[in-house]
Amino acid sequence: MSYELSAVVGGFDALRDVASGIREAVVAPLRQRMGLLPVTGQLLDGTLSAWSSEGGPIASVEADFHGGDGYQTAAVWRAGAKVWGPVRSRDFSGPREGWPINAALALLGVVPSGHDLFLAVGLGREQDMDGWRSAGRAAQWAASYDEWHEEHERAARAEAEFEKRRQLADVPAALDGRAIMELLGLPPGPLIGAATRHLQELHLEHGPLSREEAVTRLRTWAVEH
Repeated sequence: MSYELSAVVGGFDALRDVASGIREAVVAPLRQRMGLLPVTGQLLDGTLSAWSSEGGPIASVEADFHGGDGYQTAAVWRAGAKVWGPVRSRDFSGPREGWPINAALALLGVVPSGHDLFLAVGLGREQDMDGWRSAGRAAQWAASYDEWHEEHERAARAEAEFEKRRQLADVPAALDGRAIMELLGLPPGPLIGAATRHLQELHLEHGPLSREEAVTRLRTWAVEH
């Protein structure tokens, strides 16, 4: 397994602003309102200083791993000056918060969320620079992080709903449509479909329901809806 990273990390909107004049530059969205700008070659300190003056703190991060062996390098700029690093390491036996990229992300204000900061911000999503450039191009339509995040969440909900409906397609309901209409006193329509899906979801969560239990659960559901 290999992993390759050479990028600048900072606030998504701020990186978009400072990179707007750079030909072919794209910013891939990360979690926690952060963004990643893939770079080729070595960035000059003066360039990073200017970016941190214009757009808030940024970190240059680099990693290269092949078959479990590799290194990380990171440095942080704030208000036009380098404030930390560069730190380079091939030793990852110590606490994760001390690893170069994690330490740099902490200085940028990334918040832990059950994993080390590298994973918390989403740096494990892609494995190479082609993947990050593709992710940046895919987000170019969005005018801001908020706009991208809103659409990303909507798409995730739609995908989850599609997967849920796909799973329910083969799940039996304890009552058929006619029995549901008679029980609820309703004509055919969206509510009957919703009631059927509710019984299917109960089947998935709790196993097969008896007719009596299905009637009780459905009456409770109908009162709530």
